[in-house]
Amino acid sequence: MDKKITTEGTILAFASYKPKPGQEEALMELVNKHLPALRELGLATGRDNYIAKSNDGRIIEVFEWVSGNAVNAAHQHPAICDIWEKMTLIADFLPMNTLPEGNRPFVDFEMIK
Repeated sequence: MDKKITTEGTILAFASYKPKPGQEEALMELVNKHLPALRELGLATGRDNYIAKSNDGRIIEVFEWVSGNAVNAAHQHPAICDIWEKMTLIADFLPMNTLPEGNRPFVDFEMIK
């Protein structure tokens, strides 16, 4: 019997991180810690995330929050804020609409994970 996955109330998140010169590896280390930290706190679902790269070198992370309240809770939790603060030192958080691929109705990215 297939296990039914419920998505009611969950939030799909897309994040865009532009690594500063020479910081892609360090950024990837933090991105790889991000989802496990959210899950440990019950803020993200158990679904796999996607990590991809845009044409301009941005790292795109796609994951699922358990709820809108989880998004707010993450902004209050020291462990998550610590990861985000470290990310801001080595990357810029840029809006998705500024991606070079963003002017097309169907967007393709190079898959990292």
